[in-house]
Amino acid sequence: MSAFGAVLIFLVVLVVATLGGSIKIVPQGFQWTVERFGRYTRTLSPGLNLIMPFIDRIGARFSIMEQVLAVPRQEVITKDNATVTVDAVAFYQVLNAARAAYQVANLEYALLNLTMTNIRTVVGSMDLDELLSNRTIINDKLLHVVDAAAGPWGMKMTRVEIKDIQPPRDLVDAMARQMKAERDKRAQVLEAEGSRNASILRAEGLKQGQILEAEGKREAAYREAEARERLAEAEARATHVMSKAIAEGNMQAINYFIAQKYTEALAAIGTANNQKLVLMPLEASSLIGSLGGIGAIAKDIFADNAKDKANAAVGRAARQGGREQL
Repeated sequence: MSAFGAVLIFLVVLVVATLGGSIKIVPQGFQWTVERFGRYTRTLSPGLNLIMPFIDRIGARFSIMEQVLAVPRQEVITKDNATVTVDAVAFYQVLNAARAAYQVANLEYALLNLTMTNIRTVVGSMDLDELLSNRTIINDKLLHVVDAAAGPWGMKMTRVEIKDIQPPRDLVDAMARQMKAERDKRAQVLEAEGSRNASILRAEGLKQGQILEAEGKREAAYREAEARERLAEAEARATHVMSKAIAEGNMQAINYFIAQKYTEALAAIGTANNQKLVLMPLEASSLIGSLGGIGAIAKDIFADNAKDKANAAVGRAARQGGREQL
Protein backbone atom coordinates (compact mmCIF):
# COMPACT_ATOMS: atom_id res chain seq x y z
CA MET A 1 0.00 0.00 0.00
CA SER A 2 2.81 2.37 0.74
CA ALA A 3 4.59 1.57 -2.56
CA PHE A 4 1.38 2.14 -4.48
CA GLY A 5 0.88 5.47 -2.73
CA ALA A 6 4.41 6.54 -3.54
CA VAL A 7 3.92 5.70 -7.21
CA LEU A 8 0.62 7.56 -7.24
CA ILE A 9 2.21 10.60 -5.73
CA PHE A 10 5.02 10.41 -8.28
CA LEU A 11 2.52 10.22 -11.14
CA VAL A 12 0.57 13.19 -9.80
CA VAL A 13 3.73 15.25 -9.50
CA LEU A 14 4.76 14.21 -13.01
CA VAL A 15 1.41 15.22 -14.45
CA VAL A 16 1.50 18.57 -12.65
CA ALA A 17 5.04 19.23 -13.86
CA THR A 18 4.10 18.24 -17.38
CA LEU A 19 1.07 20.53 -17.41
CA GLY A 20 3.11 23.32 -15.87
CA GLY A 21 5.77 22.94 -18.54
CA SER A 22 3.33 22.75 -21.44
CA ILE A 23 0.90 25.59 -20.55
CA LYS A 24 2.23 29.11 -21.07
CA ILE A 25 0.27 32.33 -20.58
CA VAL A 26 1.75 35.30 -22.48
CA PRO A 27 0.75 38.79 -21.15
CA GLN A 28 -0.82 41.37 -23.44
CA GLY A 29 1.81 43.45 -25.24
CA PHE A 30 4.48 40.74 -25.26
CA GLN A 31 5.78 38.04 -27.58
CA TRP A 32 7.77 34.99 -26.52
CA THR A 33 9.98 32.81 -28.68
CA VAL A 34 9.93 28.99 -28.39
CA GLU A 35 13.11 26.93 -28.80
CA ARG A 36 13.26 23.17 -29.29
CA PHE A 37 16.62 21.68 -28.43
CA GLY A 38 18.07 25.22 -28.74
CA ARG A 39 16.54 25.94 -32.15
CA TYR A 40 13.83 28.58 -32.74
CA THR A 41 10.52 27.04 -33.76
CA ARG A 42 7.76 29.60 -33.28
CA THR A 43 6.56 32.76 -31.48
CA LEU A 44 3.89 32.76 -28.80
CA SER A 45 1.23 35.47 -28.99
CA PRO A 46 -0.53 37.04 -25.95
CA GLY A 47 -2.91 34.57 -24.25
CA LEU A 48 -2.90 30.84 -23.44
CA ASN A 49 -0.35 28.76 -25.37
CA LEU A 50 0.75 25.09 -25.24
CA ILE A 51 4.26 23.78 -25.86
CA MET A 52 5.85 20.37 -25.69
CA PRO A 53 7.05 19.78 -22.12
CA PHE A 54 10.68 18.82 -21.54
CA ILE A 55 11.40 19.40 -25.26
CA ASP A 56 10.38 23.04 -25.93
CA ARG A 57 11.41 25.96 -23.80
CA ILE A 58 10.84 29.70 -23.79
CA GLY A 59 13.68 31.59 -25.47
CA ALA A 60 13.36 35.42 -25.47
CA ARG A 61 10.64 37.61 -24.10
CA PHE A 62 10.04 40.93 -25.91
CA SER A 63 7.60 43.75 -25.34
CA ILE A 64 5.89 44.77 -28.56
CA MET A 65 4.79 48.09 -27.07
CA GLU A 66 6.52 51.33 -28.11
CA GLN A 67 9.58 51.95 -25.96
CA VAL A 68 11.82 54.92 -25.24
CA LEU A 69 15.58 54.97 -25.64
CA ALA A 70 17.47 57.91 -24.11
CA VAL A 71 20.52 58.95 -26.13
CA PRO A 72 23.19 60.52 -23.87
CA ARG A 73 25.03 63.77 -24.60
CA GLN A 74 27.91 63.71 -27.04
CA GLU A 75 30.15 66.31 -28.64
CA VAL A 76 29.82 66.72 -32.38
CA ILE A 77 31.83 68.89 -34.80
CA THR A 78 29.69 70.67 -37.38
CA LYS A 79 30.57 71.34 -40.99
CA ASP A 80 31.94 74.82 -40.13
CA ASN A 81 34.16 73.35 -37.34
CA ALA A 82 31.97 74.38 -34.41
CA THR A 83 31.84 71.95 -31.50
CA VAL A 84 28.33 71.40 -30.11
CA THR A 85 26.89 69.08 -27.47
CA VAL A 86 23.85 67.10 -28.63
CA ASP A 87 21.48 64.70 -26.89
CA ALA A 88 18.38 62.97 -28.22
CA VAL A 89 15.59 60.53 -27.51
CA ALA A 90 14.43 57.63 -29.74
CA PHE A 91 11.17 55.69 -29.81
CA TYR A 92 11.08 52.16 -31.19
CA GLN A 93 8.80 49.14 -31.35
CA VAL A 94 9.55 45.42 -31.77
CA LEU A 95 7.53 44.03 -34.67
CA ASN A 96 9.20 40.62 -35.02
CA ALA A 97 10.37 39.01 -31.78
CA ALA A 98 12.32 36.25 -33.58
CA ARG A 99 14.44 38.72 -35.56
CA ALA A 100 14.96 40.92 -32.55
CA ALA A 101 16.17 37.87 -30.59
CA TYR A 102 18.32 36.11 -33.18
CA GLN A 103 19.47 38.83 -35.63
CA VAL A 104 21.29 41.07 -33.15
CA ALA A 105 22.79 40.66 -29.73
CA ASN A 106 21.88 43.20 -27.02
CA LEU A 107 19.21 45.01 -28.97
CA GLU A 108 19.08 48.19 -26.86
CA TYR A 109 22.85 48.68 -26.94
CA ALA A 110 22.87 48.22 -30.70
CA LEU A 111 20.07 50.76 -31.18
CA LEU A 112 21.81 53.25 -28.89
CA ASN A 113 25.11 53.12 -30.76
CA LEU A 114 23.36 53.17 -34.13
CA THR A 115 21.48 56.34 -33.16
CA MET A 116 24.56 58.09 -31.75
CA THR A 117 26.70 57.42 -34.81
CA ASN A 118 23.98 58.67 -37.16
CA ILE A 119 23.55 61.82 -35.05
CA ARG A 120 27.25 62.55 -35.54
CA THR A 121 26.92 61.90 -39.27
CA VAL A 122 23.87 64.11 -39.81
CA VAL A 123 24.99 66.94 -37.52
CA GLY A 124 28.50 66.90 -38.96
CA SER A 125 27.15 67.52 -42.46
CA MET A 126 25.43 70.79 -41.49
CA ASP A 127 26.56 74.31 -40.57
CA LEU A 128 25.88 75.65 -37.09
CA ASP A 129 23.19 78.13 -38.22
CA GLU A 130 21.47 75.44 -40.25
CA LEU A 131 21.75 73.02 -37.33
CA LEU A 132 20.09 75.40 -34.89
CA SER A 133 17.25 76.40 -37.20
CA ASN A 134 16.37 73.07 -38.88
CA ARG A 135 15.68 70.55 -36.13
CA THR A 136 12.76 69.09 -38.03
CA ILE A 137 15.01 68.28 -40.99
CA ILE A 138 17.57 66.70 -38.64
CA ASN A 139 14.88 64.56 -36.98
CA ASP A 140 13.54 63.39 -40.34
CA LYS A 141 17.02 62.44 -41.58
CA LEU A 142 17.83 60.57 -38.37
CA LEU A 143 14.54 58.69 -38.41
CA HIS A 144 14.99 57.62 -42.02
CA VAL A 145 18.59 56.42 -41.55
CA VAL A 146 18.12 54.63 -38.21
CA ASP A 147 14.87 52.99 -39.26
CA ALA A 148 16.45 51.63 -42.44
CA ALA A 149 19.37 50.20 -40.43
CA ALA A 150 17.16 48.68 -37.70
CA GLY A 151 14.62 47.15 -40.10
CA PRO A 152 16.42 43.76 -40.45
CA TRP A 153 16.33 43.41 -36.65
CA GLY A 154 12.54 43.28 -36.63
CA MET A 155 12.37 46.85 -35.30
CA LYS A 156 10.39 49.92 -36.26
CA MET A 157 11.82 53.33 -35.33
CA THR A 158 8.78 55.55 -34.80
CA ARG A 159 10.53 58.83 -33.82
CA VAL A 160 14.00 60.22 -33.28
CA GLU A 161 14.01 63.67 -31.65
CA ILE A 162 16.91 66.00 -30.87
CA LYS A 163 16.41 67.16 -27.29
CA ASP A 164 19.05 69.85 -26.94
CA ILE A 165 21.88 71.44 -28.93
CA GLN A 166 24.40 73.40 -26.88
CA PRO A 167 27.07 75.43 -28.70
CA PRO A 168 30.16 76.61 -26.77
CA ARG A 169 29.83 79.64 -24.51
CA ASP A 170 31.88 81.92 -26.73
CA LEU A 171 29.74 81.03 -29.74
CA VAL A 172 26.59 81.74 -27.74
CA ASP A 173 27.94 85.18 -26.77
CA ALA A 174 28.92 85.92 -30.39
CA MET A 175 25.46 84.87 -31.59
CA ALA A 176 23.85 87.11 -28.96
CA ARG A 177 25.93 90.08 -30.11
CA GLN A 178 25.09 89.34 -33.73
CA MET A 179 21.38 89.08 -32.92
CA LYS A 180 21.52 92.37 -31.01
CA ALA A 181 23.30 94.06 -33.91
CA GLU A 182 20.70 92.75 -36.34
CA ARG A 183 17.85 93.97 -34.16
CA ASP A 184 19.49 97.39 -33.73
CA LYS A 185 19.93 97.61 -37.50
CA ARG A 186 16.31 96.61 -38.07
CA ALA A 187 15.17 99.19 -35.50
CA GLN A 188 17.21 101.93 -37.18
CA VAL A 189 15.82 100.98 -40.58
CA LEU A 190 12.27 101.03 -39.25
CA GLU A 191 12.88 104.36 -37.53
CA ALA A 192 14.33 105.84 -40.73
CA GLU A 193 11.37 104.54 -42.74
CA GLY A 194 8.98 105.99 -40.16
CA SER A 195 10.71 109.39 -40.31
CA ARG A 196 10.64 109.33 -44.10
CA ASN A 197 6.96 108.42 -44.19
CA ALA A 198 6.19 111.12 -41.62
CA SER A 199 8.10 113.72 -43.68
CA ILE A 200 6.28 112.64 -46.82
CA LEU A 201 2.92 112.86 -45.06
CA ARG A 202 3.76 116.29 -43.63
CA ALA A 203 4.85 117.51 -47.07
CA GLU A 204 1.70 116.09 -48.63
CA GLY A 205 -0.42 117.74 -45.95
CA LEU A 206 1.37 121.09 -46.44
CA LYS A 207 0.96 120.78 -50.19
CA GLN A 208 -2.74 120.01 -49.89
CA GLY A 209 -3.15 122.88 -47.43
CA GLN A 210 -1.44 125.32 -49.80
CA ILE A 211 -3.53 124.03 -52.70
CA LEU A 212 -6.74 124.42 -50.73
CA GLU A 213 -5.65 127.87 -49.51
CA ALA A 214 -4.84 128.96 -53.09
CA GLU A 215 -8.15 127.59 -54.31
CA GLY A 216 -9.92 129.42 -51.48
CA LYS A 217 -8.17 132.69 -52.35
CA ARG A 218 -8.98 132.22 -56.02
CA GLU A 219 -12.61 131.51 -55.22
CA ALA A 220 -12.73 134.50 -52.86
CA ALA A 221 -11.12 136.77 -55.49
CA TYR A 222 -13.55 135.51 -58.10
CA ARG A 223 -16.52 136.14 -55.87
CA GLU A 224 -15.14 139.55 -54.81
CA ALA A 225 -14.65 140.54 -58.46
CA GLU A 226 -18.15 139.30 -59.23
CA ALA A 227 -19.51 141.31 -56.31
CA ARG A 228 -17.65 144.43 -57.49
CA GLU A 229 -18.97 143.85 -60.99
CA ARG A 230 -22.52 143.48 -59.69
CA LEU A 231 -22.02 146.59 -57.53
CA ALA A 232 -20.65 148.53 -60.51
CA GLU A 233 -23.58 147.41 -62.63
CA ALA A 234 -25.96 148.47 -59.90
CA GLU A 235 -24.18 151.81 -59.52
CA ALA A 236 -24.21 152.32 -63.31
CA ARG A 237 -27.88 151.46 -63.47
CA ALA A 238 -28.64 153.78 -60.56
CA THR A 239 -26.57 156.54 -62.12
CA HIS A 240 -28.36 156.07 -65.42
CA VAL A 241 -31.75 156.19 -63.73
CA MET A 242 -30.70 159.19 -61.69
CA SER A 243 -29.28 160.98 -64.76
CA LYS A 244 -32.50 160.32 -66.59
CA ALA A 245 -34.50 161.63 -63.65
CA ILE A 246 -32.32 164.75 -63.40
CA ALA A 247 -32.59 165.36 -67.15
CA GLU A 248 -36.36 165.16 -66.82
CA GLY A 249 -36.23 167.67 -63.94
CA ASN A 250 -37.44 165.30 -61.21
CA MET A 251 -36.54 167.28 -58.09
CA GLN A 252 -37.49 164.47 -55.70
CA ALA A 253 -34.99 162.14 -57.34
CA ILE A 254 -32.32 164.87 -57.25
CA ASN A 255 -32.95 165.55 -53.58
CA TYR A 256 -32.94 161.82 -52.75
CA PHE A 257 -29.65 161.24 -54.60
CA ILE A 258 -27.91 164.25 -53.01
CA ALA A 259 -29.27 163.43 -49.55
CA GLN A 260 -28.06 159.84 -49.85
CA LYS A 261 -24.55 160.91 -50.85
CA TYR A 262 -24.52 163.56 -48.15
CA THR A 263 -25.51 161.13 -45.40
CA GLU A 264 -23.01 158.56 -46.64
CA ALA A 265 -20.26 161.19 -46.48
CA LEU A 266 -21.31 162.16 -42.94
CA ALA A 267 -21.31 158.49 -41.90
CA ALA A 268 -17.81 158.03 -43.34
CA ILE A 269 -16.57 161.10 -41.50
CA GLY A 270 -18.11 159.93 -38.25
CA THR A 271 -16.62 156.43 -38.41
CA ALA A 272 -13.09 157.52 -39.35
CA ASN A 273 -10.43 156.53 -36.77
CA ASN A 274 -8.54 159.83 -37.00
CA GLN A 275 -11.60 162.04 -36.40
CA LYS A 276 -12.23 162.99 -32.81
CA LEU A 277 -14.64 165.92 -33.38
CA VAL A 278 -17.37 166.09 -36.04
CA LEU A 279 -19.36 169.28 -36.84
CA MET A 280 -22.68 168.86 -38.65
CA PRO A 281 -26.02 170.66 -38.79
CA LEU A 282 -28.23 169.54 -35.98
CA GLU A 283 -31.53 170.99 -37.22
CA ALA A 284 -33.44 169.00 -39.73
CA SER A 285 -34.52 172.19 -41.52
CA SER A 286 -30.89 173.22 -42.02
CA LEU A 287 -30.07 169.83 -43.53
CA ILE A 288 -33.14 169.89 -45.76
CA GLY A 289 -32.40 173.46 -46.77
CA SER A 290 -28.87 172.57 -47.66
CA LEU A 291 -30.09 169.64 -49.68
CA GLY A 292 -32.63 171.81 -51.46
CA GLY A 293 -30.00 174.40 -52.35
CA ILE A 294 -27.65 171.75 -53.66
CA GLY A 295 -30.51 170.29 -55.72
CA ALA A 296 -31.31 173.69 -57.29
CA ILE A 297 -27.67 174.20 -58.21
CA ALA A 298 -27.50 170.74 -59.75
CA LYS A 299 -30.69 171.41 -61.73
CA ASP A 300 -29.31 174.68 -63.17
CA ILE A 301 -26.06 172.96 -64.11
CA PHE A 302 -27.83 170.06 -65.82
CA ALA A 303 -30.26 172.50 -67.53
CA ASP A 304 -27.35 174.55 -68.89
CA ASN A 305 -25.72 171.37 -70.06
CA ALA A 306 -28.94 170.35 -71.82
CA LYS A 307 -29.16 173.73 -73.56
CA ASP A 308 -25.54 173.54 -74.67
CA LYS A 309 -26.14 170.06 -76.04
CA ALA A 310 -29.27 171.25 -77.93
CA ASN A 311 -27.43 174.25 -79.41
CA ALA A 312 -24.56 172.03 -80.46
CA ALA A 313 -26.98 169.63 -82.11
CA VAL A 314 -28.67 172.51 -84.04
CA GLY A 315 -25.29 173.81 -85.19
CA ARG A 316 -24.23 170.39 -86.41
CA ALA A 317 -27.50 170.01 -88.30
CA ALA A 318 -27.10 173.49 -89.96
CA ARG A 319 -23.54 172.75 -91.02
CA GLN A 320 -24.57 169.41 -92.46
CA GLY A 321 -27.46 171.05 -94.42
CA GLY A 322 -25.09 173.68 -95.85
CA ARG A 323 -22.70 171.01 -97.08
CA GLU A 324 -25.55 169.20 -98.79
CA GLN A 325 -26.61 172.42 -100.62
CA LEU A 326 -23.06 172.93 -101.87
